[in-house]
Amino acid sequence: MMPENTTRRSIMPVLPLRGLTAFPHMMLNFDVGRDKSMKSLDDAMAKNQNIFLVAQKEIRTDNPTAEDIYEIGTVAKVKQVLRFPANNIRVLVEGVYRAKIVSVTHTEPFIEAEIEELVEPGVRENTIRCEALMRSAQELFSEYLEFAPKLAPDVMLNVISADNMGDLADLIAQSIPAKFTDKQQVLEQLHPYKRLLIVSKLLARELEIFKVESTIAGKVQEQMDKNQRDYFLREQMKAIHEELGDDDDIEGEYQSYIKKIDALSLADEVREKLVKEAGRLRKMQINSPESTVIRTYLDTVLELPWSIYTKDKLNLQNAQRVLDRDHYGMEKVKERILEFLAVKQLTPESNGQIICLVGPPGVGKTSIGKSIAQAMGRKFARLSLGGVRDEADIRGHRKTYIGAMPGRIMNAIKNAGSKNALILLDEIDKMSSDFRGDPSAAMLEVLDSEQNYAFRDHYLEIPFDLSDVLFITTANTTSTIPLPLLDRMEVIELTSYTTEDKFHIAKNHLIKKQMKKNGITSAMLRIDDAAIYKIISDYTRESGVRTLEREIGTLMRKVAKRIVADNAVKIRITERNLADFLGVEKYKDDKLSDGSEAGVVNGLAWTSVGGEMLEVEVNVTEGSGKLEITGNLGTVMNESAKAALTYVRSRVSEYGIDADFYKNRDIHIHFPEGAIPKDGPSAGITIATALVSALTGVPAKKDIAMTGEISIRGRVLPIGGLKEKTMAAYRHGIKTVIIPEDNLKDLEEIDKTVRASVSFCAVSHADDVIRCAIDLSQIKPANKEEQKTSYTPVVDETKPQGSVRGIRQ
Repeated sequence: MMPENTTRRSIMPVLPLRGLTAFPHMMLNFDVGRDKSMKSLDDAMAKNQNIFLVAQKEIRTDNPTAEDIYEIGTVAKVKQVLRFPANNIRVLVEGVYRAKIVSVTHTEPFIEAEIEELVEPGVRENTIRCEALMRSAQELFSEYLEFAPKLAPDVMLNVISADNMGDLADLIAQSIPAKFTDKQQVLEQLHPYKRLLIVSKLLARELEIFKVESTIAGKVQEQMDKNQRDYFLREQMKAIHEELGDDDDIEGEYQSYIKKIDALSLADEVREKLVKEAGRLRKMQINSPESTVIRTYLDTVLELPWSIYTKDKLNLQNAQRVLDRDHYGMEKVKERILEFLAVKQLTPESNGQIICLVGPPGVGKTSIGKSIAQAMGRKFARLSLGGVRDEADIRGHRKTYIGAMPGRIMNAIKNAGSKNALILLDEIDKMSSDFRGDPSAAMLEVLDSEQNYAFRDHYLEIPFDLSDVLFITTANTTSTIPLPLLDRMEVIELTSYTTEDKFHIAKNHLIKKQMKKNGITSAMLRIDDAAIYKIISDYTRESGVRTLEREIGTLMRKVAKRIVADNAVKIRITERNLADFLGVEKYKDDKLSDGSEAGVVNGLAWTSVGGEMLEVEVNVTEGSGKLEITGNLGTVMNESAKAALTYVRSRVSEYGIDADFYKNRDIHIHFPEGAIPKDGPSAGITIATALVSALTGVPAKKDIAMTGEISIRGRVLPIGGLKEKTMAAYRHGIKTVIIPEDNLKDLEEIDKTVRASVSFCAVSHADDVIRCAIDLSQIKPANKEEQKTSYTPVVDETKPQGSVRGIRQ
């Protein structure tokens, strides 16, 4: 209830109070440390020592404005100011009267306002109702004093001698530890009867709280008596240890471990194990070797992030922006991560995923892991599995061994500092095994989302939940990964980069990175697009961009030297002067066969670093039917050559070949680059075509390459690695690629640039391969009745660009 009449107005400084409420006619002391508050106090001391004390609405606000404080407060007189070191001030004030803020005159360098006094309404206090309320409040306060902390002796005396309800209410409100918001309610109530009624309710509530606290304290005291006995016995043990010369800090160390264990949210099994180990440590001498083992164990376990999680950033647009900023292409990987974030939004309790990125070296498998962690807002840790051959590297060593330590998985979790980190397992295809165990078998539990919720490291001996971890593994090939382990991972293949991909990566990422690394600005250097293309084609030959980055780094160092040594202002790199910086070209485009040699056919091969094109050569000489196969070939390719030869023998009449060639001719099949081992089931149709070309003397078409396995009856069998092989064909300028018909479905995975530049001829039989690769009109068939059909590859306009069907006419 606000009165209409006021008695006085004045302008004075305002001092906001945090968690305090000042009442009229009451003494209050408090500390002042904020800059604005000090200036308000200095202004008050410079004038009439009057200051307006008002509580701020939120105690955490460090720099309150006029909107952050209540309207009603108390005008007080500053009685004493004590200044302490570190710029702290203690103030003693006495409340004078209630007042409210009419208007704020200014807020800097402190708050100053026009203050209006508030006058209590007149009330008859000699009524029975008022007398009863005052007596009830005094009795409640007397009962409260039995439980409350000691108050000044004159407080009760002032309460008993109070002769009006308003002063009594203010005195009790000042003396009880109620919330400042409740006290503010008392201060704002001007009607004495209503004010005392509010205070009586607060006092009754505080009394109930003290009674409950007293009951709890009694129970605690009983427990403390037991603890006192235990403490007394421990002190005796401590004295004994001191007499024996033991370190007196072992008990404190035990208590420290117990506090750390209690502070973590641990499962009962884990907590029981750690408390047991801490108890063992407590009973040992400080210089015991076993105590060092236990101490190291406890420190290791307690450093793990048992309940520390980072909040996932689930904004798909932001994640897409981060991934696109750091990496060019990689659409499948980015799409999979966005799918994971979308599922996480709809189902927050979904477990972590295990993704395997497979691709040639240098295509960004490792770096994309860091970008994914940044896009998701997760901690990142990387561990390399290349060359790991001991199971203990994964699961850790048992504590019985000297120098035992946790495995790499738990170390990565500890280093990441988060239970839902992103852990990159690099080179998972390069693990091996020996007499110490098979690490890939240990990885089966780590990378199984149905089992890793209770992963047990041999060193820790307690379960740790890995189900919230996002595991990303990298590999160059899946052929060396054990099938049970491969089955637990979602494989995403990263293909080799095209020339256009490398151009964009170099221009938008690598050049900027190397310029910053070598201290070169855009004002110092300009590189033409043609020069970038030349670096890619003439100085590198790779599936990824590692060598490309090294060449760009070399270029930047040459530029930096020229700028410093020759005082060059700005350098421009063009296609013509590139050799001045990088030297002569390291690679030249492989020239295709001119088509004049029979027995030479372009084959396509897959390697762990991408696709390659190999010219298969067959030479036929007079002899006794010997078959020679060279080129460092494996068992599979040797068998493919024999199957191809059997097919050719079954088709001698169709292609005008001497039926006894296998008796009176020696055949030599050769694959170039004999120093490199070669094997795999995809060279059959290439060998068969080369044999037909050599035996008929008709050259194969020079702009055709092929891949596919062959059976002894001429069936063309499907192959793998089509993306890498077609990339190699595109890089070498091949116009047509012959593929098995069963691989037509894989054309959707081919890079768009390749599909736009290369046509594909899908075949199901070796006869179709021969007709597509060799001009049959130059062959004089032995039986013309069997040579009535011809074969022409025709583009199917109804299918996506790059797909082909064969039509018989």
